[in-house]
Amino acid sequence: MLLQQNWVSPLWAWQSLGKSFLLFVFLMLQTADLEARRGHQFVWRTGHWGRCVGDCGSGGTRSRAIWCTHTEGWTSHHANCDQKEKPESHRRCFKVCDWHLELFEWEVSGWGTCVPGGEAGACVTAQHGLQRRSARCLQKLNRSTVASEICEHLAPRPPLEQACLVPCPRDCVVSDFSAWSQCGGGCARTMRHRTRTVVAPPLYGGAPCPNLTESRLCEMAACPLGEEEHIYSLKVGPWGECRLPHHDDAMAAERAVLDFGTDSGEPSMSWLEGHKAHHHAREVQVGYQSRPVRCVRSDGKNVVLSLCVQDAVPLTFKSCVIAKDCETSEWSAWSACSQTCSWGELAPGFRSRRRGVQSLAVGTGKLCPELEEREACSAGGRELLQPCPRFSWRTSEWKACQVSLLLDQQDPRHHKHAGLCGGGIQTREVYCVQITVEVEMHRLKEVSRPVDGKFCLGPAPSASQLCNLPCPSECEVSAWSVWGPCVPENCQDRQGRRGFKMRQRHVIMDPVGLSAGCPHLVESIPCEDPVCYEWIISEGICVTDHGKCGLGNRILKTVCKNKKGEEVPHRLCSEYPRPEVMACEIPCATDCVISEWSQWSPCSHSCSSKNAEGSQSRSRSILALPAEGGKACPPDRVLQEHRACNDHPCVHFYWETSPWSSCSEDSLVALNATFSWSGEATCGVGIQTRKVSCMKSSSGHVTPKRCPDSTRPETVRPCLLLCKKDCIVTPFSEWTRCPTACQPGNATAVKQSRYRIIIQDAANGGHACPDTLYEERECEDIPICPVYRWKTHRWSHCILVPDSVRQGVLGYNEACGHGLQSRAVTCLSETSESADVTECMRWAGPMPPLVQECLVPCKDDCTFTPWSKFTACSFDCESTKTRRRSLTGRSRKRDKCQNTEVYPQVETELCPCEVFTSQPHGNWSDCIIGGGKSEPQSGMRSHGDTKECGEGIRLRAIACYDKTGRLVDPSHCSSSGYIEESCTVPCPFDCKLSDWSTWTPCSSSCGTGVKVRSKWLKEKPYNGGRPCPKLDLKNQVYEAVPCYTECNQYSWVVEPWSPCKINSEQNSLHCGEGIQTRKVRCVSAAEDHRGETVPNTLCNQAEIPDEVQKCSLYCPSECAVSDWGQWSTCPQVCDPNVVQTRTRQVLRSSINTKPCPEDSQVKPCILNQNCFQYQYNLTDWSTCQLSENATCGRGVRKRLLSCVRSDGRTVSARHCQQRHLEKPAEMSSECLVGCVVDCRLSAWSAWSQCSQTCGAGGQMVRGRAVLLQAEGEGRPCPAQLAQHRSCPVKPCYSWHLGPWSPCRLQGGQCGDGLQVRNLTCVVHDASVSATAKPVENALCAELPLKETVLQLPCSVPCPGDCHLTEWSEWSSCELTCIEGRSFETTGRQARSRAFVGQSPESPESCSGQVVETRPCSGGKCYDYLWKTSLWRDNVRTVWCQRSDGINVTGGCALQTKPAEVRHCSPACRKPFSYCTQRGVCGCERGYTEIMRSNGFLDYCMKVPGLEDKKADVKTIAGKNKPVNSKMHDIFKGWSIQPFNPDGKLKMWVYGVSASGFLIIAFLIFTSFLMCKKSKQHQSTPPQQKPLTLAYDGDIDM
Repeated sequence: MLLQQNWVSPLWAWQSLGKSFLLFVFLMLQTADLEARRGHQFVWRTGHWGRCVGDCGSGGTRSRAIWCTHTEGWTSHHANCDQKEKPESHRRCFKVCDWHLELFEWEVSGWGTCVPGGEAGACVTAQHGLQRRSARCLQKLNRSTVASEICEHLAPRPPLEQACLVPCPRDCVVSDFSAWSQCGGGCARTMRHRTRTVVAPPLYGGAPCPNLTESRLCEMAACPLGEEEHIYSLKVGPWGECRLPHHDDAMAAERAVLDFGTDSGEPSMSWLEGHKAHHHAREVQVGYQSRPVRCVRSDGKNVVLSLCVQDAVPLTFKSCVIAKDCETSEWSAWSACSQTCSWGELAPGFRSRRRGVQSLAVGTGKLCPELEEREACSAGGRELLQPCPRFSWRTSEWKACQVSLLLDQQDPRHHKHAGLCGGGIQTREVYCVQITVEVEMHRLKEVSRPVDGKFCLGPAPSASQLCNLPCPSECEVSAWSVWGPCVPENCQDRQGRRGFKMRQRHVIMDPVGLSAGCPHLVESIPCEDPVCYEWIISEGICVTDHGKCGLGNRILKTVCKNKKGEEVPHRLCSEYPRPEVMACEIPCATDCVISEWSQWSPCSHSCSSKNAEGSQSRSRSILALPAEGGKACPPDRVLQEHRACNDHPCVHFYWETSPWSSCSEDSLVALNATFSWSGEATCGVGIQTRKVSCMKSSSGHVTPKRCPDSTRPETVRPCLLLCKKDCIVTPFSEWTRCPTACQPGNATAVKQSRYRIIIQDAANGGHACPDTLYEERECEDIPICPVYRWKTHRWSHCILVPDSVRQGVLGYNEACGHGLQSRAVTCLSETSESADVTECMRWAGPMPPLVQECLVPCKDDCTFTPWSKFTACSFDCESTKTRRRSLTGRSRKRDKCQNTEVYPQVETELCPCEVFTSQPHGNWSDCIIGGGKSEPQSGMRSHGDTKECGEGIRLRAIACYDKTGRLVDPSHCSSSGYIEESCTVPCPFDCKLSDWSTWTPCSSSCGTGVKVRSKWLKEKPYNGGRPCPKLDLKNQVYEAVPCYTECNQYSWVVEPWSPCKINSEQNSLHCGEGIQTRKVRCVSAAEDHRGETVPNTLCNQAEIPDEVQKCSLYCPSECAVSDWGQWSTCPQVCDPNVVQTRTRQVLRSSINTKPCPEDSQVKPCILNQNCFQYQYNLTDWSTCQLSENATCGRGVRKRLLSCVRSDGRTVSARHCQQRHLEKPAEMSSECLVGCVVDCRLSAWSAWSQCSQTCGAGGQMVRGRAVLLQAEGEGRPCPAQLAQHRSCPVKPCYSWHLGPWSPCRLQGGQCGDGLQVRNLTCVVHDASVSATAKPVENALCAELPLKETVLQLPCSVPCPGDCHLTEWSEWSSCELTCIEGRSFETTGRQARSRAFVGQSPESPESCSGQVVETRPCSGGKCYDYLWKTSLWRDNVRTVWCQRSDGINVTGGCALQTKPAEVRHCSPACRKPFSYCTQRGVCGCERGYTEIMRSNGFLDYCMKVPGLEDKKADVKTIAGKNKPVNSKMHDIFKGWSIQPFNPDGKLKMWVYGVSASGFLIIAFLIFTSFLMCKKSKQHQSTPPQQKPLTLAYDGDIDM
């Protein structure tokens, strides 16, 4: 049991373990499956990238949304997707900002070729296609490619595709064939040929050109057997390679090489090679070269040489130089870049490297290659240079405004004087600076160092402008007020009994531009018993003590007021007695009645002096006489009172101030430096001081006690410290460049300079500007040009062809003839030391020749001494120079050598002639005022020194020729190369007016008026001067301004009325009605003449007071009343319903019961009668008024104010002021008088270099710029801102290539030879019609390019050889056109060469042709049309013709080609019919055509009577064809034959005719009956179809 349990436990454990393991495996599999399923079912999805955000440049970022989605489309958690495959959500980007417009741009390539598209079909004119191009975004500075989205933000991407047209393929077009060539004479078989040329090459895939040659055999009689005619020609081959003789060649000295022909067994002589070459020890090896010579027959076979050679055998060998190529050293290292920065593709920097020459080319060896190589610094993928700085214009601050610059234009001779103001001109410096760009940060960094202005693109900023200098104006003050009361200086602290009377005035307009301020505004006079406060008394009614009349008291009302008239507390007046009552009296019924006191009269003097004191008076009058027992009237002396007035002395005192000192720092003023004053930031606050002193009006300085301290001006005030402005100058410019090329050792020292510009002048104590603005120094380390020279060694002996070669040829056994000799050439330095050959090639000019031809005379040749030197020339132009030589040795005894025509012993040449003639060339130049000499002027002159008109010169270039007509330097004919002629540029004169006259008086004595001033014409303008302003008939111009005259300038003054005068004769009581008088006079109200009597005419006559009036002296018993008081005022708005009143008081009641007169009166307020309304009246604005010292600029315009009553009358302004009417706010305003500014130009620049270095047609130009445009009526800028003149005609020297010579065979008749041309130095004037004349080669300096070929191999065909014809002429220029319009701007033209064969045996060996095309301009559009001849036997000729009349092959469309053979349609299948030339079917002779109604042939009918005899029948048959046809017999009985065989009519014809007649008669009768019955018009019966009979015979019917 235990054992069983023990066994079971492991089993159970094993089973449990197995189940767990299986479960684990199952879970792992499930997990893996889920992972796999999840990996396949969940994928990442991304949104679009957002906009780039962040800082400008490469520091931006952009983001996008990322999410995990199930394959079914729903979104899941990110954990379900594979994290390793998660896309990025952020990436760096380039943030584009608006200023990147200056840094980036699109670059587009050119459009590619047009690719046809669409369905393929027959091309009519052109096919539609598509062409593409590429675009990329570039950084402007270094032309590097950046992301396209940068440029897309700035500008849309350019289109990359566009539609295009491809013309249809055009086949090759050729001309007609030429005429056949002539056949040769004799019986030999020859060919003749004809050729044609290419008119237009094939284009756009057209068919190639056809064969240009046609050949055919000449029809000749066959030659008898064995007597064929042949032509034998000596054919020379090309020269072989130059070689040195081998040692083996010496063994073959006597060996002859035989060359047998292909068909004949005759030997032919070949050339022999030499044994040993002559070899120069140093540079040059001389060898020999040979060529084959053979005799050929016209059928191409080689034959024995003797059949061709009659005399000597042509040269088969000659000396030559062994070819040796130029050898160079290795390249040196690359030099530094020529630029330290990159300008892009427009101006790339270059670097170079060199290599030297180790050995020069000899003979026909390859010439030396280029010894210097250059490439762009950015080539080869190397690191790019930093971008170069850009350049921009900068300006200094404007200088002070100068009026004199403007006045100089109007009158250059005006006197300089101070006080000028108004419009002027101010200037500034304009210069160019460089701006660098930091590529990494994309920021602009400015360097203010000035550079040459040519670097700055675009127009420069203006260097001058109009400005305004404010005109100084003095302080304007008002009139003095009246003197005030006597007041103490300080009412709070009164000391003593001393005070001051004061009067004031105020500032109307502050001063401008003057150091002096306003005058004093307060004057004072010392006085005694000053009062600060006083009681102001207003009287009450009189209250009697007893009853209604008699003595009593008047109760007074008092108010305490200060000196300003303001009411103050009563306690301030407590020290003064306060009046409360005042005695008074009311007259009783019997008492005398006296009036109230009148007003005090004006004071007689304004001040008191020793000789005069002021006084004034007042009076009262008797109004009613007393009755008996009443109080009597006072005496006359009591009726008047007098008192002193203006008792103060005439001397007054005032405080005088000196001008304020300049603002200075003050340690006590502790204010912040940023303290704001007047709303502007300041540089601190300082103080200003001034002196104050008390002045007496008549004697000057007095003690300060005489002036009131309360009005003492301040002596210190705070002020704004003006900011210090230091002088600002630019850094010095770069030193001007020293020459980089080497200079000769004796050259003068070269200097370099630099400058700087003042941008801001010093002010307010700032650092002053430096004295040095320009510096100069000598250039250092200028390389001195090295001196090298060629040294030539002695010539070697003359080297001939080796003996072994020469002796093998018949007739050339003697060692003589032409050969070569060589020499060594070495390079020496200045110290005669050996140097590299490269140095001499660079510094010493071309290398002297190493080889030259020489001659070893043969024993039969004539020998001579060397030529002597030419004899000297005399100064005569007709003189000659000669040189001589003489015979030597045996030649002196030979007769042939004595022949001087063949062997001249004297040579004569003309001496050079120093006689020259000049000829004018080109047009006259503009009239040049100053700077007319041919030498350019350096520097710029100021505007003030520039003459614009007056006397000048004009120039005309000359061409100078020597006696032979060759152009020479113009200095031989004229020192300047010009003809000079005086000329005049008329000066403009402006309109001149006089100065302004004085102003007329104001036209109105009261209120506003007008005052006028004028100018008159002094000189009229001419020659384009400034025009005059608009003048009147008197040639005057006026200026009117409003003016104002105070209405109370003069006023009426009246004296008191006299006592009432009663006429005593009529009235014994001396009471009742009477008359009283007074004196009236006109006085001045002006300050300086106040109170003076003036004529009455100056006062307003309408307002003159009455001098006489009625009066009443009441009788004793009557009621006495006072005078009428003033009328009450009407309202401002007059209303008749409102009345005004006046009253009077009863002074004494009457004794009897008689009532007193009325005590009040009323009247309605009626407009313009007793009621008036007032308003301010404004004048128009005056013209703009300038200061006396200004001619233009800112001024002031004014308008005036007057008070006008409603009846239109101008009254004193106080009427409007009392009514507190609103005044207009602006009575004056600033205005601008436009300155008349002439166009201001810079000085003429220096004359430019000539546009051509030599020849005619060159131009020199100088220009000037507009500094200031014309303003107003100033002289406008001239249209001509540049002047031209022709350059002196200097000779042009150039190498001229002569024409190619015919092929030279050097003794042969055909074969290979040389074609040579000459290189000549010629002189000409570079014009189109110039004739070039040869001159010495030394004048042409450098030789032309190495590629210039002076000799070419050529060949002359032997009879029977194939050869190419000469080039045809270039065809006319033809454009590719679509529907008559040019498709391309350039056309094409072609030329061709055809192969011509002469041998009939192998014509196929002559094949091939050459066609050349080239672009051309000025082409035309041509049409190609088919042309046809007339038909002849249904055949015609059809050909193609171009629109210019040339017959061609090709060019016309084959689809539209007309038929050449004509066929009838439908075909002629009727019996006895055939096709005529007109293309229709006709009948044979003897038959007539029976036609259908549609015009086609129905059948052919035989003409009767033509079987046995010939009938005269007209047919349209074109041919006489035989009539024997079986078909004719078959249809013979079917035809309608009206004739019998004997020619008579058949019976049925008569029957048909009779029947037809009866039918016609019946029809006529029937028609008659119907018309008669119906009386209606019947239409004719329908037309019957006629029987078409084509018979046209002559037999009667």
